[in-house]
Amino acid sequence: MNKPSTTGVPDELRRRLGVTDAVVIGLGSMIGAGVFAALAPAARAAGSGLLIGLALAAVVAYCNATSSARLAARYPASGGTYVYGRERLGNFWGYLAGWGFVAGKTASCAAMALTVGSYVWPGQAHAVAVAAVVALTAVNYAGVRRSALLTRAIVALVLAVLAAVVVAALTSGTADTARLDVGSDATVGGVLQAAGLLFFAFAGYARIATLGEEVRDPARTIPRAIPLALGITLVVYAVVAVAVLATLGPGRLAEASAPLSDAVRAAGADRLVPVVRVGAAVAALGSLLALVLGVSRTALAMARDRHLPRALAAVHPRFKVPHRAELLVGAVVAVVAATADARGAIGFSSFGVLVYYAIANASAWTLAPDEGRPHLLIPAVGLAGCLALAFALPWASVISGAAVLAAGALVYAARRSMPARKPQP
Repeated sequence: MNKPSTTGVPDELRRRLGVTDAVVIGLGSMIGAGVFAALAPAARAAGSGLLIGLALAAVVAYCNATSSARLAARYPASGGTYVYGRERLGNFWGYLAGWGFVAGKTASCAAMALTVGSYVWPGQAHAVAVAAVVALTAVNYAGVRRSALLTRAIVALVLAVLAAVVVAALTSGTADTARLDVGSDATVGGVLQAAGLLFFAFAGYARIATLGEEVRDPARTIPRAIPLALGITLVVYAVVAVAVLATLGPGRLAEASAPLSDAVRAAGADRLVPVVRVGAAVAALGSLLALVLGVSRTALAMARDRHLPRALAAVHPRFKVPHRAELLVGAVVAVVAATADARGAIGFSSFGVLVYYAIANASAWTLAPDEGRPHLLIPAVGLAGCLALAFALPWASVISGAAVLAAGALVYAARRSMPARKPQP
């Protein structure tokens, strides 16, 4: 007889991931998204205040990560903040978190797929993006353990490429530490907007929490894996940002379409440009792989509660993955990647994910001391920081993100107003 799941549903995912696997999945999502996609638009917003924006994003991310880790240890089920909000704040807030996460991260998936296309074959970026989505959906379908192994290889390659970029930039004669100085071009609003855009890159640790049902010993593994992944990513981001900023300066970085490639060119290391292009494509693939994992698991949790079609709650009998949710997410991302613009997706994604983490911090605030509650300052700073960064984003992102959340709220209200179906005899 099958062991009943913690959700009351017989379809249960298999716990296969240890601390190292969980950390690698988080790294694969964060490093791929940020270094190659978010530095240039953040520099455009903050100018010489880029490093301040990075530090601010890191503080908010740390608070979010701490709150998420404590909640994930207590509620080790697929869905992340969708589950935490539902259990701690009520059904509506959990639903809103899940809706914002699925919508925002679907945009992130499309952005990462388009990043792959722009580096692999710029003239056919959309076609390559769709092919990447199809391929990685197939990998995820075959089981989360295979996904973790592939992500480990991707992270190792990307870290090696980034190390080569940093060494080439900082050992060249073009690097100048004076370019790191904060000038009059840095404004409070610009720094906040840059922090919001860079937060898009830090949000990968959510993949660890949303995989809570597939992690071994989640009460021990998740609180260790999330801060480890975030800490490693912060060090990598800081070193790469300093190297690129010292080589290009804030003005050239803001205008760069491929900042790491431009940095190695400026450093006189043209031979590294093809290596950087390969590294960027592989990093974006790693991020896309981890993102699809997280979105499909949140869709699974929402389907179990009938906020999404119940058919999406099915778990494959052999591979033990939410195969229908993964196929649907892959299909939607492929359509968006075939039609969307990568840059616009970053701001939209940031708004949805910041709202998601605001709900996570509010949920952590309600934990009792014997439930593993963090110091109250952490969820308080996290909640305030998420809301501040969300509304500091470009207005187009704020308006579109708020509209999507409002649509989700209307769907929830309409569903609640429908008469309950009578049970069949």
